[in-house]
Amino acid sequence: MTIHTSIPLHPKFFGESEREFLATKGFSVSTFTYSTGVAGLRIKNEVGSIEALPFQGQQIWRANFYGRELTMHSMFEEPRPTLHYLETYGAFLIHCGVTGMGAPSAQDEHAIHGELPNAQYHLAELQVGEDEVGPYISLTGTYQHTIAFSHNYIAQPKITLRRDSGRIGVEFVVTNLKHSPMDLMYLAHINFLPVSHGKIVDTVPNTKESLRVIHVFEEIYRENHQYKEMIDYFKAHPESHKSFTPEGVIDPEVVFAVTPKADRDGWALALQVLPDGHSDFVRHRPAEFKNSLRWICRSSDQRALGLLLPSTAEPSGYLAEREKGNLLKLAPGESLNFTYQCGALNVEETNLMINEIKKITEQKV
Repeated sequence: MTIHTSIPLHPKFFGESEREFLATKGFSVSTFTYSTGVAGLRIKNEVGSIEALPFQGQQIWRANFYGRELTMHSMFEEPRPTLHYLETYGAFLIHCGVTGMGAPSAQDEHAIHGELPNAQYHLAELQVGEDEVGPYISLTGTYQHTIAFSHNYIAQPKITLRRDSGRIGVEFVVTNLKHSPMDLMYLAHINFLPVSHGKIVDTVPNTKESLRVIHVFEEIYRENHQYKEMIDYFKAHPESHKSFTPEGVIDPEVVFAVTPKADRDGWALALQVLPDGHSDFVRHRPAEFKNSLRWICRSSDQRALGLLLPSTAEPSGYLAEREKGNLLKLAPGESLNFTYQCGALNVEETNLMINEIKKITEQKV
């Protein structure tokens, strides 16, 4: 049985200086405002904390567990109050979609990764409670996207922390309010920091069929020998991207379509195992996300590992993905619920997950 208390959040709670808003059962929550004017919510548990943006995309801007920063390095120290994706970039978790996703073509009408990344949430709340697993705290909110004669849906994300864990549970629910069917695209853009001497251990077979390079900057490919050489090597040896040497450079990026195996309960798993035995992880159900992605960038301006990005489509924009048959459809009044987990594991948890991965990849499930 789950019992929880809901606490509405209002912009007036977020002042210039950080102040405690709530403390309960191994959790503390504080409110603050970044110097840019964006409202921030810090949720701490016994092993770390996250910084979330309750009114701007419900992003997780930063995640820090077991004494280390999990989040990618970018050119932005703080989030900026804008709807434009590339003008405030570098969060740990960004919801992408729904009416478009990925890089739009010249014929597409949607922005990069759609309207969700910096959507303005007018309703946000904390949920504090306890269930059969134990105490938890969640941040959730409601965003309604309504364009006359075009779109009308509600998005409701939820992120959940447990008292003594670096695991973040994520849910994302979309409900079609129109009286006609709607197309749907969704991507969970989870951006870790790639760690030198780290290695990727996952349930993705090391084959060209399961690891496909799917995005190339054509002009750079034609004119930059180093970039061309890198892309060609990853195409021929896709498994080579699974370890990070200190001198490794991936500029501007490489994007793979990945096809992971799942366990008997339908869960696939990917880890970045660190030299000290801890790890970053993503766990999702391929049945919900049939076009999982991996994105890596290691340059002087951005260092990011999209270890496993649960996605309903490839990142080629609405029109291209419609042509491929990668769009989902929601009937009038229908809702669709996506679930996944991400965050950090300690050494013991990492070893258990590595053993699970071995069972899955060896098909002993």
